[in-house]
Amino acid sequence: MNKHAFFREFNEALMHGNITHILESVTADVTWEMIGNDTIYGRDALIEALAGMDQTMAYKLKMEHIIIDGAEAVVNGIIEVTTRLNELKTYGFCDIYQLAENDADKINKITSYVIQK
Repeated sequence: MNKHAFFREFNEALMHGNITHILESVTADVTWEMIGNDTIYGRDALIEALAGMDQTMAYKLKMEHIIIDGAEAVVNGIIEVTTRLNELKTYGFCDIYQLAENDADKINKITSYVIQK
């Protein structure tokens, strides 16, 4: 597995609402902690959260760094969102990933930091 490509494709899937790809990339017991917001526990809760994403807005993703150390990775960058009212909002993000111990091809934990610029 090319881990840089794996994390690049995962982040692109998040931006484009590719739920199938996202679910294929995580374990059944995945945890996603969004600092200052919610924590999602498990694939079923993740499905529910992804289904609630507003797909009417246009997202542009620029990944600045993908840093990998064994079973851990960090991806940071910029997300630009064009709202339904044609407003441009810009966010900086940093996601920390932990791959599963028993399945190194699947994400077991995500910690996300997102701030509006």
